Amino acid sequence: MTGDLPGEILDPPSRGPVARDVARRAGVSTATVSRVLNGFAGVRADKREAVIRAAQDLGFVANGAARALSTRRFMAVGAVVPNIENEAFVRVLSSFQERLRQAGYTLVAANAGYDLEDELREATFLLERGVDGLMLVGDIHHPDLHARIARAGIPVVQTFSLSRERPCVGFDNAASAARAANYLMDLGHRRIGVISGLRKDNDRGGARVTGIAAALAARGLRLAPQHDIEISYGIGGGRDGFRQMLAGGPPPTAIICGTDQIAFGAMIEARARGLSIPGDLSVIGHNDSDFAPFLDPPLTTIRIHSVEIGHAAGDHLIARIQGRPMVRLTEIDAELILRASTAPPR
Repeated sequence: MTGDLPGEILDPPSRGPVARDVARRAGVSTATVSRVLNGFAGVRADKREAVIRAAQDLGFVANGAARALSTRRFMAVGAVVPNIENEAFVRVLSSFQERLRQAGYTLVAANAGYDLEDELREATFLLERGVDGLMLVGDIHHPDLHARIARAGIPVVQTFSLSRERPCVGFDNAASAARAANYLMDLGHRRIGVISGLRKDNDRGGARVTGIAAALAARGLRLAPQHDIEISYGIGGGRDGFRQMLAGGPPPTAIICGTDQIAFGAMIEARARGLSIPGDLSVIGHNDSDFAPFLDPPLTTIRIHSVEIGHAAGDHLIARIQGRPMVRLTEIDAELILRASTAPPR
């Protein structure tokens, strides 16, 4: 399930520019730099302009008071997740925090709401407060984000997806979704639909749909446009998504959903339309939420090992903060959990 793939070993990050560098470039004291960057009055306009220009030229990120200490240690690590109410992200934050606490670090977490501008703003806030490392989700971010992290000189790790360019702990989203599609085709299904969450700026959701479509194509099938639905997350979104699917004509005999909540909503709507599960419709979810085994019928789902991802991400950042090299990529594969919501088509 877990394995470090061969790849580049990451050295500790280099130090980013500090207030002393800005002061030297601007020809002022570090006290003047502090007064300007913290918004205090009483600094001549020419000196203020020189400090601002020097900070911009150097890519200086103002840090909190603790960051100014010679150790450059704040003993806190930041994390920005797309949705802090999502069960998978709650699990990863909890296990991530467990590892940090064991090493003496505090977690500071923020919610980005699947918005790259908000993610950049939250991450920049954490960088300015002097966090010693940063955990992100996925491989799509604001184009300025990684440059700001590099200038701050702290390590970063991405989670829930794999990247050949950035340090990451995650799994192959396309392959895990393709596994679910292949399982349904092995049961005999030929009309398979997808109800996914929002895919904009979400590489994980997009990769899963791509994996399903590729698996279907490999067997001479296709993901029909009317059976490819993108909706908001949640149980209500699942109901809406299945309604949209029915409006496009005869429904598929099986659907793969972006989350277990979406799957639950689709099951509710299917039953309201007189369809039986799995007799008329097989349903697969994603995440293996706590409620998934207790649905009627129990939900077949793709289990994300969020706890293991959180532990590995914490181990990665702590090692790099402490100056120990780490592998760039750690894969913790997802798993298809078979329950009673899937069966051969009638």
